[in-house]
Amino acid sequence: MEKSVRTVYAPYEREKIIEKSRFITYTAHVETEEEARAFIAEIRKQHTLATHVCYAFIADKAGNLQRFSDDGEPQGTAGVPMLEVLKAKKLCETAVAVVRYFGGIKLGAGGLVRAYSSCTAECLDGADIRVLEICVEYEITVDYTGIDGVQKYVSTHDCNLLSTDYNENVCFRVAVKKTEEEAFVQGLVDYMQGKVRWARGEEYYAPFKE
Repeated sequence: MEKSVRTVYAPYEREKIIEKSRFITYTAHVETEEEARAFIAEIRKQHTLATHVCYAFIADKAGNLQRFSDDGEPQGTAGVPMLEVLKAKKLCETAVAVVRYFGGIKLGAGGLVRAYSSCTAECLDGADIRVLEICVEYEITVDYTGIDGVQKYVSTHDCNLLSTDYNENVCFRVAVKKTEEEAFVQGLVDYMQGKVRWARGEEYYAPFKE
């Protein structure tokens, strides 16, 4: 069975000053190494005068595709600490870049490790983290007297309502966690006293709030 995946859902950035150096941290959801490198390239484009643009990313769902860079900082003081934060937070398909504008005060190796790891952790703490889970899409069809019933049932279950189409009947498209689909469907049929039709669709990963 495919595992669930924690990931940053939307781009987020955070800035702080450490010993007069300006640190700007960016994070984003990425699904391939190409996307991760494009994200980093865009950050570099925005900060052409920055002293360093260090990064780390885990660009697959399995957590195997890991890359990092110190970008001129002493070896092991930036990229690896950033990657360790991603791993500690159990995040995949996530990239982080920390832009540094040097303020004139050297931090030393220990200070750099603390700076880059804390910037990464604080940025991720503020980001929108979602859990990607394998879902099954269902089409739920009722006549107009069943609208309220389906809406109430869906609103009280952990699923994603994708769309509602009003034609001769009303069709709801819903993404249900695969681990819960059997209970969801049986519960729906019972709740609606059998006055509902459903059709199972495709499976795919979908984001859910923690």
